[in-house]
Amino acid sequence: MSTITFSSAAVVPAPPVTRFRLTARGRRVLLALATVPLALGIGFAAISGGSAVASGEDVATATFETLTVMPGDTLWSIAEGIAPESDPRDVIGEISRLNMLQGGALQIGQELAIPAQYSN
Repeated sequence: MSTITFSSAAVVPAPPVTRFRLTARGRRVLLALATVPLALGIGFAAISGGSAVASGEDVATATFETLTVMPGDTLWSIAEGIAPESDPRDVIGEISRLNMLQGGALQIGQELAIPAQYSN
């Protein structure tokens, strides 16, 4: 069995460990520094957003004519029926955007809003 011996010159003492201590005064300063951005944000929101008033006066309302989907109706037939002088592809695109249709699937009895330029 072998042994290892150390002389006193080979052992280096560890430096003393100091712990970071936050005093009561330091906690108050840290809390104050943390609340400054929050207070500035609240103040900015109060100043910039305080002038908005939701009164409901002078509000433009959009009215649409609706069309009920009947059995056998397709977007193409509806487009040709409401705007025979226009390109049906353009009319279908506007109806799809207005009604947020995905893929052009229609349900019987579904109410479709018709764009204002094609309503009578």
